Amino acid sequence: MRWSFLDRIDELTPGADAVGRKGCASSEDYFADHFPGFPVVPGVIQIEALAQLSGKLIEVTVFENDRRWVWPILSIVRKAKFRRFVRPGDTLTLNTKLTGLRDESAVCAVRGTVDGQRTIDAELVFVFSPDRLDTDAAQKRLELLERENLKLLWSGYEAWADRTSPPG
Repeated sequence: MRWSFLDRIDELTPGADAVGRKGCASSEDYFADHFPGFPVVPGVIQIEALAQLSGKLIEVTVFENDRRWVWPILSIVRKAKFRRFVRPGDTLTLNTKLTGLRDESAVCAVRGTVDGQRTIDAELVFVFSPDRLDTDAAQKRLELLERENLKLLWSGYEAWADRTSPPG
């Protein structure tokens, strides 16, 4: 994965829970702009790190139960509460607990902590195909989607640049 925000998985018990970590190095790009003079890890990065850990828990659980691989996709973030800033140099400890599992979805209760103090609590809902995953077809669909998104982003940028360019 290009945007991996999960540095390591310390514990994973299929069907139950997982613990992982994300080191917040001061060299990470987002600290330059979020926020100048007061760098903090963006909430979306914390959510994504927790989602990546939860996704691994779901993948392993479904495989253990059904001998099929799924590709969990974050669908809903519920009850997110950010309780403390995560600063450069902190190690964010990630905890996820599987609270619901169906053929096509899963729910996890997640928590992030730094030095034992809570930084974030949330409930994450994931969806996935109830059928066996054709990984080659899924990869092709993902690559096509990325190309289409890049085209849309570029055309949006060109339109913006045309409006903001000085005349002449």
